Amino acid sequence: MRRREFIAGLGSAAAWPLAAPAQQPAVPVIGFVEAGSADAPAGPVTAFRKGLAETGYVEGQNVTVEYHRLEGQFDRLPALMADLVRRRVAVIVSTATRAAIAAKAATATIPIVFGVGYDPVKLGLVASLARPGGNATGVNSFNTEVVAKRLALLHELVPNAVRVAMLFNPANDNDFNLREMQEAARVIGLQIQVLNATSIGEIDAAFATFEHERPDALFVTPDVFFTSRRVQIATLAARGRIPAAFSVREHVVVGGLISYGTDAADRLRQIGVYTGKILNGTKPADLPVVQPTKFDLVINLKTAKALGLTVPEALLATADEVIQ
Repeated sequence: MRRREFIAGLGSAAAWPLAAPAQQPAVPVIGFVEAGSADAPAGPVTAFRKGLAETGYVEGQNVTVEYHRLEGQFDRLPALMADLVRRRVAVIVSTATRAAIAAKAATATIPIVFGVGYDPVKLGLVASLARPGGNATGVNSFNTEVVAKRLALLHELVPNAVRVAMLFNPANDNDFNLREMQEAARVIGLQIQVLNATSIGEIDAAFATFEHERPDALFVTPDVFFTSRRVQIATLAARGRIPAAFSVREHVVVGGLISYGTDAADRLRQIGVYTGKILNGTKPADLPVVQPTKFDLVINLKTAKALGLTVPEALLATADEVIQ
């Protein structure tokens, strides 16, 4: 080998270590969209990270997660989704029904992993639960389907109840809970008073009406905003001596009477697992929508006693958790 060729070869070899980093794949970015605010419970995000870790992804090491909290401002969705699509994030994760619908409308190619409380087939997110098709899959928490059971449990605790107030967030809810609630109430023989609340002030206003239109009990629909205001709601319910039923245990831990629904932490963990699988190459179309098989009943016995309610022994025996 001639001297000039040898020196040129050494120069090329020396360049290899410098060029190698540029050839490494970029760290994938996940756009995580939720309805609540920064002061929402940290549990869901922790559970999501746990699911990601189960598939080999650790936030800050080999994956980046951008958290977008809507704080109830759903009018932000079109611009937000357009930005995520423009930047071609690896996966769009949504724990809010309207956000999932907006994501589906914004892209047919970027994978979407959702957590919704309603039938995703009826929402137009998937073709079927077993074979989602398209670019979306996720978890259905059956919030709507268990409305009748949750109302029946509340009635069992307050058997003399006739009028039940329903706290409802029209900004986030697609009326599925409202329709299911009205039908369930008709079957049991209860009267429903719907109270809309989309802000802290409107929650206060809703409870203020109880002083004049005294309901026998309160039914709080599943909503991330309401969960973020769980202390406010529990305090107002205690002050007004109103038995209240919820969908998640976080409300009961801070003083709510009863909750019945799926395990929120496990739901977010599964969303994390599906997100990781998609990052590893699995297509959303090949991941069946997860349907929970376990529903948790949580009762706050201390609150029941404060309200002068006697919890039936049979109900206590079936409870997954009793808070003393």
